[in-house]
Amino acid sequence: MPADIEIAGIKALDRAGLEDLLGGLGEPRYRARQVERWLYGRGVRSFAEMTDLPASLRQMLAEGLTLTPPRVLDRQQSVDGTRKYLVGLAGDASVETVGLPASDGRLTVCFSTQAGCAMGCAFCATGAAGFSRDLGPGEMVDQVLIVAEDFGRRVTNVVAMGQGEPFANYRAALGALRFMNSPDGLGIGARHITVSTCGLVSGIRRFAAEPEQFTLAVSLHSAVQGTRDRLMPGVRGIPLPELRQALVEYAETTGRRPSLEYALIGKVNDTADELRALVDFARGMTVHVNLIPANPVAGSVFGRSTPDRLHAFASALAGAGIETSTRVERGADIDAACGQLRQRVLPPTA
Repeated sequence: MPADIEIAGIKALDRAGLEDLLGGLGEPRYRARQVERWLYGRGVRSFAEMTDLPASLRQMLAEGLTLTPPRVLDRQQSVDGTRKYLVGLAGDASVETVGLPASDGRLTVCFSTQAGCAMGCAFCATGAAGFSRDLGPGEMVDQVLIVAEDFGRRVTNVVAMGQGEPFANYRAALGALRFMNSPDGLGIGARHITVSTCGLVSGIRRFAAEPEQFTLAVSLHSAVQGTRDRLMPGVRGIPLPELRQALVEYAETTGRRPSLEYALIGKVNDTADELRALVDFARGMTVHVNLIPANPVAGSVFGRSTPDRLHAFASALAGAGIETSTRVERGADIDAACGQLRQRVLPPTA
């Protein structure tokens, strides 16, 4: 049995994996949709609850595969309503997940695709904690179900912007997106599902060929090769011109506009030279630049940029005809903001 199935059980399988499993047991393909509906549409915690499956099949599944319910090990609530969860998974793995409610009724979940991360970004708490293992598709969906249950309402948007690099766990991440999008799963519209990558070019090209209208975000953080290599050692071997060309091709192939995520770090990537390089990189592309005030991370030597520099970047990009926005900070008081997730229990907030 593959190692991922030994650990995560049935939660390691995407839809094709479920079809192969059930076909190998002599069952028709539609059984996979039934199992998907029970696991992710209804969030059951045992095979015995799947009452429209034959009893003999339920018994075979229970004997051959584990079905490990996720556990909320810790829950923190920010003053702005953001909630962060430390979620325990099979094999003693844990990840952090964030629920972000909006005043207009939207509920966004920032979910993790790996326990830890191997990319090692210098300004990110997750990378400093190291890599434990890939998550299965079902373990990603479970994080969304936990947030929906805790808030008592439907999740409208999901972003793979938590711990891990989604394209380093491509098949499982895509399987999770499809469960989230499926009417038998969570029923979230594809355009409300976003994947954030450090810029793995092979993954971007592969993602462009998928039929769904999922959204792509790329963590850029510098358009100067030396600066980006220092900040993001996990993608040091990827030249910026190659990344830019992949994004141009992505927009041409899909007709969709990717986002460039840019966390401004004081006196590192917020200088005049860095701004000129960013404008040159983004000019002429079908792209949206999302400026992010770098969030404080314990033990990091990096600090956030000043409001003046943030304004200068926003003004220069807009002046060059590049669509730009500034991300509103959420959950920083509970270490739930961008770059702060690190799989630890925080002391209670006041």
